[in-house]
Amino acid sequence: MNARQREQALVSLGLIGIGAAYAWGAVGISAEAGYSGVGPNFLPWVVSLGLLACGALLLWQSRSGGWRDDETPSGAASGDWDALAWISAGILLNAASIERIGFVLSCALCFLFAVRGLRRSEGQDVAGMRRTGLDFATGAAIAAPAYWLFTKLLAINLPGLTKTGWI
Repeated sequence: MNARQREQALVSLGLIGIGAAYAWGAVGISAEAGYSGVGPNFLPWVVSLGLLACGALLLWQSRSGGWRDDETPSGAASGDWDALAWISAGILLNAASIERIGFVLSCALCFLFAVRGLRRSEGQDVAGMRRTGLDFATGAAIAAPAYWLFTKLLAINLPGLTKTGWI
């Protein structure tokens, strides 16, 4: 077994470990049947079994010659920490601000930060108020229909900016 196959086996074992952790968590969820005879533990079991099956298949492939059709990965040799910082800041800002400024605006800010990080990682220019405003507007245009779908159609409460339920 060469070094690449050992690395593949370790990734496979990690996936099996994640599947086992999900299964362990699913054991603690009530199996009491709800709507259509499906209980709240159904989906966690589906996910854990899927992860375990994929991990086992990948482990078998890594032990029998390596992952099939494995190509050399593209991209930089190391991670882009600047892009990661922008994207992480967007997610943290979303979590910190969603109760204060509402779902739509906090998601628009998250989108703005994520796009800025991804553009910087590609070496694109991110300066300028026009581009920033366009990115924010695009994020709001994506978040607003999702907000309305959840709050108006599915009757799921999401934090809004106003009490009207439209933003």
